Amino acid sequence: MNIKERPSQDQINKMLWNACDTFRGAFDSSEYKNYILVFMFVKYLSDVWKDHYNEYKEQYGDDEELIKRKLNRERFVLPDNCTYDYIYDHRNDADIGEKIDKILSQIEEKNIEKLDGVFRNISFNSEKLGQTKDRNRRLLNLINDFSKPELDFRPSLWDGKQDVLGEAYMYLLEKFASGAGKKGGEFFTPKEVSQLLAKLVAPKAGDRIFDPTAGSASLLVQVAEEVKDKDGNPSRDFAIYGQESNGDTWALSKMNCFIHGMDAARIEWCDTLNNPQLLEGNGLMKFDVVVANPPFSLDKWGHENAEADRHRRYLRGIPPKSKGDYAFILHMIETTLPNGRVGVIVPHGVLFRGGSEGKIRQALIEENLLEAVVGLPPNLFFGTGIPAAILIFNKAKTNTDTLFIDASKEFDDGKKQNRLRKKDIKKIVDAYQGFAEIPKYSHLAPLDEIKENDFNLNIPRYVDTFEEEEPVDMEATKQEIVQLEKELVEVKAEMEGYLRELGL
Repeated sequence: MNIKERPSQDQINKMLWNACDTFRGAFDSSEYKNYILVFMFVKYLSDVWKDHYNEYKEQYGDDEELIKRKLNRERFVLPDNCTYDYIYDHRNDADIGEKIDKILSQIEEKNIEKLDGVFRNISFNSEKLGQTKDRNRRLLNLINDFSKPELDFRPSLWDGKQDVLGEAYMYLLEKFASGAGKKGGEFFTPKEVSQLLAKLVAPKAGDRIFDPTAGSASLLVQVAEEVKDKDGNPSRDFAIYGQESNGDTWALSKMNCFIHGMDAARIEWCDTLNNPQLLEGNGLMKFDVVVANPPFSLDKWGHENAEADRHRRYLRGIPPKSKGDYAFILHMIETTLPNGRVGVIVPHGVLFRGGSEGKIRQALIEENLLEAVVGLPPNLFFGTGIPAAILIFNKAKTNTDTLFIDASKEFDDGKKQNRLRKKDIKKIVDAYQGFAEIPKYSHLAPLDEIKENDFNLNIPRYVDTFEEEEPVDMEATKQEIVQLEKELVEVKAEMEGYLRELGL
């Protein structure tokens, strides 16, 4: 495929989205998204494998044994008869669903360290896909769609630009999230919000990065891709970790990291608050950067177990039973290293609610951990139109001021969903990095000012965005009224003339 023939990213995304037609109408997107994304993942593995095989074939000719030994040292291994070509060759078989399931099982088994459990919740031989005849017809359509030359993911055809597939995977995740209503926000953070948060926490080379509510790992991958070396170039010198409670979403996160070349990502499948799995020694594992977009005001988050928490995460207070926002924040604080940073997306209620939440908020501020509060525009997130904020905590903070940024009025007004533009993201990041006052936009509040506000962090208390109306030009207004009255008299006279002509 030469450059002229090479499809654009938009064309690839569109073809992948069109492949969903196989399932549309028969299933809800929350059901078929896993089939599409798993199939795309298998196609990716197979195309990369084919590339490697061809490279070795060119070097070693017909020495298949040597080629096989070389292939077994690659970052993953595809067993015999587990390629996409094999699936295509058997696309008309009556047991094609069963064959695909066996292939998934063998791929998992052969790559147990990296892909263990990734396919455990999916079956292409399931009656979810219809009775045998319907199921086979749908699978045939799916196989044919992914066999189009435009969906050839071999890296050699793309000059090694593997982010083509990473972008496509993120595109599908976002499309599925936007159509999933409230559930969409459970597994995907909008790309622009992830980009903003990544720039605010500014991960460095060598950092350990953690997302305790990883979802599909969209935020985690974005933060990792923000890591730069000393010359400002993208760096792979990081380690990423995550935990996700939903099994299907956990599998998506593993595949997402793998497609982005982050094979060593450690993502655990379990409830972060009630059963944290990332432990070190006798305690919680610690990280340089912790980010999250946790579920807003989660009910039944585990209040009943909080008082006896063996990790002592709730010493500042126990969040209310019906709102788990501060439970996630406290978990993030306790999993951060002494010089680490936390970036968390929260609903505005976290800024001002009283009771135990007020006490926890006061404790965090008095410990000088809170560095910035960023108010975001409304309707940025999938499944909820409520405005949200980003809190930045810095355990190595060197002053006692807190920066408040009101970015709620600067965004692209979308029909279904608003978006942050590049210039909006840049303005927020510049304000945060400059840590300075910008009229009508940001305010640097000393601790005493926050105390005077009874530790209420509601942004309008700190950032005055009131715009005075322009003074009225009385003389011009008077002249305008005179002119309007004159025109009215003329119109009335004209109307009376017409009425006389009509004899009325």
